[in-house]
Amino acid sequence: LSPATVEAMRTSLNARDATLLSVLAYAGLRPGEALGLRWGDVRERTLLIQRSISLGEEADTKTRQHRTVRLLAPLGSDLRAWRMAAGHPDDDQLVFPGRDGQPWTQAAYQSWRRRAFRRATHAAGLAHARPYDLRHSFASLLLHEGRSVIYVAHQLGHDARLTLTRYGHVVDELEDTPRIQA
Repeated sequence: LSPATVEAMRTSLNARDATLLSVLAYAGLRPGEALGLRWGDVRERTLLIQRSISLGEEADTKTRQHRTVRLLAPLGSDLRAWRMAAGHPDDDQLVFPGRDGQPWTQAAYQSWRRRAFRRATHAAGLAHARPYDLRHSFASLLLHEGRSVIYVAHQLGHDARLTLTRYGHVVDELEDTPRIQA
């Protein structure tokens, strides 16, 4: 999904949901990684990815490897605004807590997908999209910027071979095209 589409989606959401959408699209986190993000993981220029929320429980990341992800300036602004709107929570608090302040349950995430995410896709004129599609949007942004497959793989927490297999068509399409800053 293009940045223009992501921004159209964000306009139909409340501050929390719009910021969650930004984290998925502009940091490429898996949904569980975004829900496991704590304020202490938000650095000046990076996000530290070291946990995930799975079935309402905190767990390790899918690959069990921790990584840092580049924090694009607009996403940093969104996160700062959300932290202020959320009452400036402590570093050990979740960036996107459930209604009770605890990690989202599987039912809460599914409800968010059915209600908020679907509303956002309709607002942007999309017939179908999944939250995971936003991860692919981030990878495409980095490739449009001219980043190497190895760099993109590191940002996504992938093996470079998997990244090349999944995004090789994007690399081919971008051959000899001007680079665009993410």
